[in-house]
Amino acid sequence: MSSNGYMITFGIAEVIFSQIPDFDQIWWLSILAAIMSFTYSSVGLGLGIGKVAENRSFKGSLTGISIGTVTQVGTVTGTQKIWRSMQALGAMAFAYSFSIILIEIQDTIKSPPAEHKTMRKATTLSVAVTTVFYLLCGCMGYAAFGDNAPGNLLTGFGFYNPYWLLDIANFAIVVHLVGAYQVFCQPLFAFVEKWCARKWPKNGFVTSEYKIGVPFFGVYQLNLFRLVWRTVFVLSTTIIAMLLPFFNDVVGILGAFGFWPLTVYFPIDMYISQKNIPRWSNRWLGLQLLSFTCLVVSVVAAVGSMAGVVLDLKTYKPFKTSH
Repeated sequence: MSSNGYMITFGIAEVIFSQIPDFDQIWWLSILAAIMSFTYSSVGLGLGIGKVAENRSFKGSLTGISIGTVTQVGTVTGTQKIWRSMQALGAMAFAYSFSIILIEIQDTIKSPPAEHKTMRKATTLSVAVTTVFYLLCGCMGYAAFGDNAPGNLLTGFGFYNPYWLLDIANFAIVVHLVGAYQVFCQPLFAFVEKWCARKWPKNGFVTSEYKIGVPFFGVYQLNLFRLVWRTVFVLSTTIIAMLLPFFNDVVGILGAFGFWPLTVYFPIDMYISQKNIPRWSNRWLGLQLLSFTCLVVSVVAAVGSMAGVVLDLKTYKPFKTSH
């Protein structure tokens, strides 16, 4: 089946929401997305627990999927199991992608108390809660289905009943992704627009704002460059998504490429510089070892995810089938 219609609809929604001028103006969308995330995660966890209770046993094994298991893309071989394990590292690394927007969020926090103190508490709580949810959903999903566990418990036809609950959960997924798209893209939008404004300060297309009255909203500041650039960006990502509708594989690739440089290397390098940590000291060596280990994880995850995309492309026809 083709999922292009859903992707196009999602892209149209993102074109509209992308015209929100500033990051701090999407706070309501971020809260809504967070609520939706808790909703579908709780549904998935609850259904997983219910399935385990129905089976009266835990499926799967500590070593993961068994060699010889038949999947949508063929029989799992020893080599493919290695690729899958490497790809899983990329999927886990993608969970750290929140780090790239921490500074943007911190800039929107009021003080006192100091922004970094509030952010530290919020980050600690957020990471703890999401870690618990990730582990519970992943473990209960695998315990419920074992080697036949789908890549996505709610949309991968792991569960079929109750229909109404699955509909609510999948609706929550859509709303969550609409908001998450904006949370991650708004900082990029702002960076490009500020750079262009500094580069061409006298260009009316780039810097001019036009006031437009919008019913039930008030006055909207229209910028032609913002309208064109953000629309082109969303259209481009939508087309790429239609070309490569492999959720887990693409998430693994994105996680692999973004994890080490953005989450590990630059923060560690800045920390060393800020604290004036002496070169070759025990702390310096420990931080460098951590950075190198995460680099190896990123490289391994990237290789595994790319191998997964190659396998998917063998059974996929562009713009005609979904995975």
